[in-house]
Amino acid sequence: MLKKYKAIFFDWDGTAVMSRRAPVDQAVAAMRPLLQKGIKLIIVSGTTIENIADGKIESYFAEEELKNLYLGLGRGAYNYSFKDGIPYIFKNMVPDKGEILKIHQICFEIHQTLKEKYDFDTDIVFSRPNYCKIDLMVENQRGDNLFMQEDELGCLRETLKEHGMEDGLSGLIYLAKQTGKKYGIDVAPTCDAKYLEVGVTSKSDNVNVILEKICTENNIKPEECTYWGDEYVGIEKDIFGSDSFMKTEKSQNGDFYDVSEVTGERPSGVQKIGGGVDRFLCFLHEQE
Repeated sequence: MLKKYKAIFFDWDGTAVMSRRAPVDQAVAAMRPLLQKGIKLIIVSGTTIENIADGKIESYFAEEELKNLYLGLGRGAYNYSFKDGIPYIFKNMVPDKGEILKIHQICFEIHQTLKEKYDFDTDIVFSRPNYCKIDLMVENQRGDNLFMQEDELGCLRETLKEHGMEDGLSGLIYLAKQTGKKYGIDVAPTCDAKYLEVGVTSKSDNVNVILEKICTENNIKPEECTYWGDEYVGIEKDIFGSDSFMKTEKSQNGDFYDVSEVTGERPSGVQKIGGGVDRFLCFLHEQE
């Protein structure tokens, strides 16, 4: 039994639900009693609001319950609370058109470099509001399971070696940062094995913005918060999954838990608890 928390930050896909299209009833049932008690629940996800409960998360809760729910979405871009039962963005961190077009150029140059130097094929998703997704495993389709799969790390490492990229993912991260500098952009690249995501914000921005808001408005201390995810594991030395970005200078005094069964190194202070979605929902029920 873990201690009681005043605020719970958590990833959506792979932590609260199995996939974006999976039923949300169990997650909602676990969340509702906590929202009624005044515990702050914060969904932190790289996706956008349309992919959280089919874009209808507010329809599952009463107006009073929604006052304790927050959404940190789009890799730092959108930070929501609820007013009169309707989600609204209280902090928008989407770059302007000029900056996002530079990010597009950076990612296309990365794509070209990988093809020219290593004959390594990639696809790029350009439609995100504040970053691009570079698909490093174009033959591997995740289907509805959009979180990292157990065998992906090994497959990618092997493929990179076969193409002569001895520095592996650290080399890709370095390439992204150096390419960004050429365009005057300090990019914040992340990687979950299948995707190299390149943008100027990350989950760190969501966490910092919402943590400051709830602590200031509700007299909550950072050590009274906890952070749950399924993508903390290290892909290579000092390169951790997207949920590791929830651990920031401002949030580091909280408690961090990983429900993933994937083996590997995690950031200092992150406890591997395993159990997947079921374990996280069990934790929510224990907090009642």
